[in-house]
Amino acid sequence: MSKIKPSQGAAYARIMGVGGYRPTRVVPNEVILETIDSSDEWIRSRSGIATRHWASEDETVAAMSVEASGKAIADAGITPEQIGAVIVSTVSHFKQTPAIATEIAHKIGAGKPAAFDISAGCAGFGYGLTLAKGMIVEGSAEYVLVIGVERLSDLTDKEDRATAFLFGDGAGAVVVGPSKVPAIGPTVWGSEGDKSETIKQTVAWDEFHAERPEKFPAITQEGQAVFRWAVFEMAKVAQQALDAAGIAPGDLDVFIPHQANMRIIDSMVKTLKLPENVTVARDVETTGNTSAASIPLAMERLLATGQAKSGDTALVIGFGAGLVYAATVVTLP
Repeated sequence: MSKIKPSQGAAYARIMGVGGYRPTRVVPNEVILETIDSSDEWIRSRSGIATRHWASEDETVAAMSVEASGKAIADAGITPEQIGAVIVSTVSHFKQTPAIATEIAHKIGAGKPAAFDISAGCAGFGYGLTLAKGMIVEGSAEYVLVIGVERLSDLTDKEDRATAFLFGDGAGAVVVGPSKVPAIGPTVWGSEGDKSETIKQTVAWDEFHAERPEKFPAITQEGQAVFRWAVFEMAKVAQQALDAAGIAPGDLDVFIPHQANMRIIDSMVKTLKLPENVTVARDVETTGNTSAASIPLAMERLLATGQAKSGDTALVIGFGAGLVYAATVVTLP
């Protein structure tokens, strides 16, 4: 017989507060066209993006995260000292170690929480949310701060016609805490490593260090392959998440997919046969693709503008490099 005392966790977990930060510089398509041969009409038709935010030198990964986290903590009605763990999803923190989560935890005054980074690309927020839920139910933390943050402008090849217009910067954060009722559904997540070459960094850090190529490493992707995978395969994952939560499309109030591009979002809505009354996040138009930050940023904007409200049932799904994905149904804070 085991002598280990069982954990005293919560019955369930929920999102309690949300916050976001977008850099002050707004970059319209006209700026992108200075370095690629394209047009505003082409960019809008291919991606739905009109503007994106690019960070200044002072708007670091840590600085943006601190701003978003402060808003999320205030929205949750708790103090930083109550945070038991900080999870940061990012691919644009350039130090291999230490994790940026430790610096953020210190700067927000969280005391001595568990703090670590995860790398799951555009699915990273869903991964972090799932880990946070497990911590709370297991009893190792009462409140967990989950942050998605990117400075993808640092990893964008401004001369690559296929990707130069896609990426933006920003940070989104949520506080996850205990709940007496189910408010974060089962997560459907996974990976398809045989497609890992479809979205990738052009040059590995060790190769860059050894060879010092002319161009700094950047993110590249096979657009058509990613589009087909996202539209057809991720619609199946989204449906699985609905099934796992016991929710039908008609029961949803809100759909918050990763803000990859508008064509993917609209195609997923059509494939899932979502009713017209379901609010769909389309933050990509003015924020661009911010990878791990895109879902919490879109969630924050929907709530701030009144397009979604507290208590709404939302399907969230992230998908990207790896290829990896994560989908779940949540109750909005």
